Amino acid sequence: MPTYEYVCTDCGQHVDVFQGISDESLDTCGVCGGALRKVFHPAGILFKGSGFYTTDNRKKAKPDDKPEKKPAAESKPKTEKKAESKPKKDKPKEKSA
Repeated sequence: MPTYEYVCTDCGQHVDVFQGISDESLDTCGVCGGALRKVFHPAGILFKGSGFYTTDNRKKAKPDDKPEKKPAAESKPKTEKKAESKPKKDKPKEKSA
C-alpha cells in the first residue's frame, strides 16, 4: 500500500497515512479539525552509468512523415574511372668517363 502525506492548511501538521489507491483521501485534521490537502513529492530518479544523452530516446517518425527520397542520379553508386598508368621508362644511366 502506498504512503500518502497530508498537511493541515490551518495548523501545518504533517500526517503520513498508509492508504490504498482506491481509498478516499482524508479531509479533516485529527489535531485541530482543519482541512487537509495531499502533499506531492517529485519522483526520485537516479541515472547511473556513463553516457546518458538526449539521442538515447529519439522521437519516432509520425505515420504521415515520409522519408526523403534522393533523385535517381544521386542514389546510384558512382564508379570511378582509373587513369591508365603508362609504364615508366628507365632513363639510361649516364656513363662517367
